[in-house]
Amino acid sequence: MGLSSCKSKEKEKTVENNIPKLVQSIDDSIQREEPDEAEIVVLEAIMAHGGNRYNKAHYGFTFRDKNYTFQNDGNKYIYTVSMVEKGNKIIDSLNNGNLFRTLNKQSVSLSPKDNTKYTEALNSVIYFATLPHKLNDKAVHKKYIENVKIKDTDYKAIEVTFDQKGGGTDHDDVFMYWINTKTKTMDYLAYKYETNDGGVRFRSSYNRRTVDGIIFQDYINYKAPIGTPLTELPALFEKGELEELSRIETENVVKLTQ
Repeated sequence: MGLSSCKSKEKEKTVENNIPKLVQSIDDSIQREEPDEAEIVVLEAIMAHGGNRYNKAHYGFTFRDKNYTFQNDGNKYIYTVSMVEKGNKIIDSLNNGNLFRTLNKQSVSLSPKDNTKYTEALNSVIYFATLPHKLNDKAVHKKYIENVKIKDTDYKAIEVTFDQKGGGTDHDDVFMYWINTKTKTMDYLAYKYETNDGGVRFRSSYNRRTVDGIIFQDYINYKAPIGTPLTELPALFEKGELEELSRIETENVVKLTQ
């Protein structure tokens, strides 16, 4: 159930009054009676990008010459990535946090280090491809930062940090998301990380399209000097002072049968 399905007089209610219904319709991951502004903004963004459809979503796509699928069933999930290396077909399947690898249809064992490496890699691709869906996970902490204009459009900036438990090996990373106050879409994001000597990135979305009710979008990935506050990135972006590093393109998106 989304905001658009409310009766006419219910449409006049505040977002706060409707949040308990929105929370329950997504996955009951927040149990507060009075969600704060950051939670409200993120819930609105999730609804704008697909809402309830994420709960049973099953899609495939191509990213950097590898084929991915994700299948959600409430809090359960199966992610896969398949690739061909030196004539061998490799398939990684991540089933509710447990990674399994096959090489030419034969099961193979991975060292603990490689298991963690490939688990994080697969999780990361699905995470970014399905944003803002995962911003409602229990390990996520959201904080409203400010209202800001980017290219004459109003946005709410939301900072996201993670618990060590459930937050992955990069739980120290800090993210920021800019949510369009009119469309409720997530148009920009940024993050700073500490691994490999650290870095700061800013992403601008483009090529937005809707596939069976869920929004998918690509990003231009920019680099900023280490130590640049995330709140300063939109202004640097508008001035053309960020260095373009790459394009994050999710291609050939298709809905798969359950």
